[in-house]
Amino acid sequence: MPRKRRFYVGGIPVHIIQRGNNRQPIFFDESDDRYYLSRLKEAAEKYGCAIHAYVLMTNHVHLLVTAEDEFGVSRMMQSVGRYYVPYINQTYGRTGTLWEGRFKSSLIDSAEYLLACHRYIELNPVRALMVEQPEEYVWSSYAANGLGKVDGMLKRHELYVALGDTVAERQQAYRELFKTCVDDEQVKKIRSSCQTGTPLGNDRFRELIEEVVRRNLGNKKGSQGEPFKIVVSLN
Repeated sequence: MPRKRRFYVGGIPVHIIQRGNNRQPIFFDESDDRYYLSRLKEAAEKYGCAIHAYVLMTNHVHLLVTAEDEFGVSRMMQSVGRYYVPYINQTYGRTGTLWEGRFKSSLIDSAEYLLACHRYIELNPVRALMVEQPEEYVWSSYAANGLGKVDGMLKRHELYVALGDTVAERQQAYRELFKTCVDDEQVKKIRSSCQTGTPLGNDRFRELIEEVVRRNLGNKKGSQGEPFKIVVSLN
């Protein structure tokens, strides 16, 4: 059966999930997390990808990324894998595949879901009962987005910047968002869209994507939204 064709959009955020094969670990030591992040930063800069949020879990990774063009996401992820898989195999004397097939991804209607995806990603360790508060987890972007920790890899989305007039105001407003959990319906939509590769947004957002890729993306539910400038790559 042929692989499902995927599409990416220059200037529109993408939620990415990459899991270990059979949900096995992909990080075994803190040095692995550091190596992964270093390669991710390098690839993001090289291929014009702005990383807004991330979390490295034991057996999977979540990223929220906006690429400058339609090729950036694929090239960034390919680059990371090209270095990280041999690194893990050599370090731990293993062979074979590390990833569970291709990474999953979905386009995000930023007006409706960008900050919800921020919260969904950075609350992963809390939902997994690894920590009680997101700031307790080292391998995520929460400390930078919410507390001001320096993280040279992150680039804030305009909706994050709009949270306040100063850095302190933005961080305070961001922390306020985490006082309530992402509701179950949003969690369901975020997970489903990434699993299926379906754009996450309202009817207008999906219709615009359909017009460009000339594909029916399924049933629509939602309200009308503003038009987006779209550049698409199928791969």
